[in-house]
Amino acid sequence: MTIKSQQKEVQNLSAILKSDLFSELHPNETRAVVDRTEVLLLRKGGLLFSPGENAEHLFLLLRGLVRIFKRNESGRDDEIARFTPGDLIGDFDFARGADYDAWAEALEDSSLLVFPKFELTMEKFALEEPHIASRILLNSAAMVTGRIKASRKLIIESAYWVQELHRKIHEDPSTGLWKQTFLNEEINRILERPMALIMLKPDRFKVLVDAKGHDAGDEAMVLIAAILKSITRKLDRGWALRFRSNETGIVVNKCDAAQANLLVEQLSQAVSGLPPVPMEKAYGGKTFSFSGSIAWGIWPDDNKSWDSLFKGTYELLMDTWKAGGNKIVHYRKGKSS
Repeated sequence: MTIKSQQKEVQNLSAILKSDLFSELHPNETRAVVDRTEVLLLRKGGLLFSPGENAEHLFLLLRGLVRIFKRNESGRDDEIARFTPGDLIGDFDFARGADYDAWAEALEDSSLLVFPKFELTMEKFALEEPHIASRILLNSAAMVTGRIKASRKLIIESAYWVQELHRKIHEDPSTGLWKQTFLNEEINRILERPMALIMLKPDRFKVLVDAKGHDAGDEAMVLIAAILKSITRKLDRGWALRFRSNETGIVVNKCDAAQANLLVEQLSQAVSGLPPVPMEKAYGGKTFSFSGSIAWGIWPDDNKSWDSLFKGTYELLMDTWKAGGNKIVHYRKGKSS
């Protein structure tokens, strides 16, 4: 490559800004990105990255051809993808800060934009420009989940880290649980029979809040959320959600009635095992012990319509809670137990 053409590509550093990754940046913030971007010249046969290296940079191919490949057990290369000018390379791994599990090789002399520069990492960039870094990382989450939808892949088939990225968009900020908006938007994609719906409402929650304040209520919700997330993590599938107010629960795919019953018992015991909260004399002077009302059902076994199953389970939960709570009930269309 001549010095003249090299200078031309340096002048085109702003091309990186065309990526959706930087679409939310303000005009006065784009300079910070351009200043921390550089041009990489990669000769034919050169490696952009290798397995085990951390994905700390994003690459935009300006010129040339790059392939991604893995080596199979016989030692042969299995090509995964090819990138042409205008393509982003490594955005999937960059978004999650993962280690590469494949090689990226130039099939011809190529030039790429690199963000951030090789002497920088996103961690260092975040220290210098925290607001810009947070917007970039949020956009990367949206890009990854958008690509999953576009390619018609089910989020349910993806690794746990994909759910964590998507959570940034549909996350309840106070508990870290999925919002119900996520379930409303994704239910047609994630339904996989049998699907268990388990709903929980803490009993006598108003007593705790009236006695100890809203901070105590918030702390209790965080503890309950931790229980729900622990269950889905151990299963390595499912979603822990906050439905309304203090109603929470989990949705678990490929979960039959027998397994759901075990999860329900586990959830009930975990909630009852939360540390008691000391109460003032005005509220009896004893301790507040946690318990929960739980309603659950299986789609399509208990109702062939998911919407009807959800509505019926929620109504049964509220009826159980109003009747005194501390009880587990199984919703079935036309009857409950």
